[in-house]
Amino acid sequence: MNIVLGVTGSIAAYKAADLVSHLKKQSHEVFVVMTSNATAFITPLTMQVLSKNIVHLDTVAKPDVRKINHIELALLADVFVIAPASANIIGKIANGIADDLLSTIAMALPQKTKKIIAPAMNTRMYENPLQQKNLQVLKEVLHYTEVPPKNALLACGEKGRGALASIKDILEKIKES
Repeated sequence: MNIVLGVTGSIAAYKAADLVSHLKKQSHEVFVVMTSNATAFITPLTMQVLSKNIVHLDTVAKPDVRKINHIELALLADVFVIAPASANIIGKIANGIADDLLSTIAMALPQKTKKIIAPAMNTRMYENPLQQKNLQVLKEVLHYTEVPPKNALLACGEKGRGALASIKDILEKIKES
């Protein structure tokens, strides 16, 4: 199965490496798309080594000049996963903003593509009514499956809902697709 994995700017970005590793062990083809903020938390080289594929970072970068990067990646995905998903990317997708490679791919996905989102952020950000509204739009209008964050001690030192779901739970949602 072809899996396009979006990684956004969250302290949980390092856990995406573990997700890629598990997916590869299950014989999936994994194509990683990282936001610029994600690269501050984990290097593209790490994801490239684990996925055995080029890591995609830029909307206008063209590994093959005969193809349009965001369209090719959208069409390639059997499953589109964003883990971790920041409040920023959730808001962009829910409101039709396509201003980076990841949000542009999300806008170009065929309806049949299985879409999974695994939020990771501070509790107050996750529970913010606008964030909850954006998640509802993703689920009800765009047919995303949410893998909800768990209650845990967060990087900011607070305890509450916002930690990235377990890799096991994310893998289970992918398997269901």
